[in-house]
Amino acid sequence: MKYDLWEPKRRIENSYKRELLLLTRQIFEAVGQTDNPSIILQRLKLLAQTPQYQKFAEAAALKMVTQVFTDAGRTWRQAALVNSKGREMYQAIMAELKNPGISYAIRQKFAENAQLIKSLPLGLADDATQQIADLTLQGLRPKAVAEAMLQKLPVLSESRIQLIARTEVSKTNTALTQARSQSLGLDWYIWRTSRDARVRRSHDTMDMVLVNWSEPPSPESLAGEKPYGNYHAGDTFNCRCYAQPVVNLDRVTWPAKVYTDGQIVTMTRAQFETGNKVAPHTGAWIETTS
Repeated sequence: MKYDLWEPKRRIENSYKRELLLLTRQIFEAVGQTDNPSIILQRLKLLAQTPQYQKFAEAAALKMVTQVFTDAGRTWRQAALVNSKGREMYQAIMAELKNPGISYAIRQKFAENAQLIKSLPLGLADDATQQIADLTLQGLRPKAVAEAMLQKLPVLSESRIQLIARTEVSKTNTALTQARSQSLGLDWYIWRTSRDARVRRSHDTMDMVLVNWSEPPSPESLAGEKPYGNYHAGDTFNCRCYAQPVVNLDRVTWPAKVYTDGQIVTMTRAQFETGNKVAPHTGAWIETTS
């Protein structure tokens, strides 16, 4: 099995982005044409409160979370087929909607994304407020400021939507992977990067490192950079990394890099099993070849 089986599917990110771009039609229609900058801000704020917009936001969030849940479930079933714990994993996956940890993760990511989308017009209003202030300081008259803002709104919305789509699909995938892993007693995962030129140096430091779900690292601190807090693979802004659950230690290439006690150390299998109280021949699955 190839390691990229667990990588989030970009088609889901693209689908979510398309759904969010539909929101811009509502936003632009709500703003309409005006030569008064204050009207632009007022209409953006009013749109966020309309029942129609809120329902659209909830529908878009539900569709994305459902797609990630379904796609990830397919990945887990594929893993079960080649795993010595396959029957146990498959049965657990079939009943996972009854699992409180998994159902909570689904509800939480739905609520977070629905609120994020609902607040999109307010975020654009904040951006517009700053832009209006800058243009006014440049000496532009209100009509010219309004015209300039109507041209900038599509650019501002595109930027926000791109960030939301990439970040939230990745975060949702990580949350569901963690919930599924912990429901099966799988405490460890491998931090995987997309392995291209755009990978952050701090995340490149984490590539192929075993991480415990109970101890998220601070990649930036490990790389000597300004920290953004502790988080798991794929659980920060614009991150394309992902977590590969560890299901069978026999498939790990030892010695391996392990994140523990705030640092990355290299361990043999015996050291890992002893230090982490992992019984022989149990634990994690990892494929090291592509």
